[in-house]
Amino acid sequence: MEEGCSLNRANCRSKGGSAGFKVAILGAAGGIGQPLALLMKMNPLVSVLHLYDVVNTPGVTADISHMDTGAVVRGFLGQQQLEDALIGMDLVIIPAGVPRKPGMTRDDLFNINAGIVKTLCEGIAKCCPQAIVNIISNPVNSTVPIAAEVFKKAGTFDPKRLLGVTMLDVVRANTFVAEVLGLDPREVDVPVVGGHAGVTILPLLSQVKPPSSFTQKEIDYLTDRIQNGGTEVVEAKAGSGSATLSMAYAAVKFADACLRGMRGDAGVIQCAFVASQVTELPFFASKLRLGRTGVEEIYPLGPLNDYERSGLEKAKKELAASIHKGISFVRK
Repeated sequence: MEEGCSLNRANCRSKGGSAGFKVAILGAAGGIGQPLALLMKMNPLVSVLHLYDVVNTPGVTADISHMDTGAVVRGFLGQQQLEDALIGMDLVIIPAGVPRKPGMTRDDLFNINAGIVKTLCEGIAKCCPQAIVNIISNPVNSTVPIAAEVFKKAGTFDPKRLLGVTMLDVVRANTFVAEVLGLDPREVDVPVVGGHAGVTILPLLSQVKPPSSFTQKEIDYLTDRIQNGGTEVVEAKAGSGSATLSMAYAAVKFADACLRGMRGDAGVIQCAFVASQVTELPFFASKLRLGRTGVEEIYPLGPLNDYERSGLEKAKKELAASIHKGISFVRK
């Protein structure tokens, strides 16, 4: 060992153990945050993993840091350490907030989670304005517009770098459609557009790969189940939480796509809720291509059938109100 290097864990490998990206998880001690942190520690594209929360991060950090993968893990506790958690980050993932409980609507979550997202995004604007930001905190239809307004106020808004994670809707759609078709879900790709709550979630079953046809009964069943997948989990957990494990899986799948895009991989295509001109709404979830600076290209919706066109009008009506709610929260 070189002279002057002591066996202090804070100093050892402080430059990072492997080449890769620096990722922060804000809300890392929560129901989504913990499995998300576990899975990100396993991702070979991550060199440094910062775990931030207002409670319990020292324990989660100690636990996850014992895993023999490349990423160096550091924990940050409380508002006073938020800036330290964010400096130099390439990707920031935000699952912070309270989960939905039985009987709660996504609107009930709004007042608590809106304030949390606003505070965290103010930190991002100050400490790592070039980072790509993945927002998981619900209601995503409102929290992404909140983040955008915070970044606009700070003069750091880049629409390509702000993405609402709707990946769980896609993951559910792939799973449920595969069940109906009798296929391996890994071979199924269902585009899901619109937003990330109830009727704003619009699976485009006419564009499923591999090309498939469904009866009207199957279309009704699948659309309803994909739109209400979150409620299915909330009710099954009977008061003990909402979708955390499948959400963490979906979040990591999406974060990995972002990191592969940042690395320069070609053809990284996913769905996400972003600033968009695909419809007349300022934000909309659709298929997009990820690259070195985040969103490189947003794809048009493609041909929709009558059922999907009708669903799109319902989705847009509700989405417009949710987006407005988010924007007003910051501007008021």
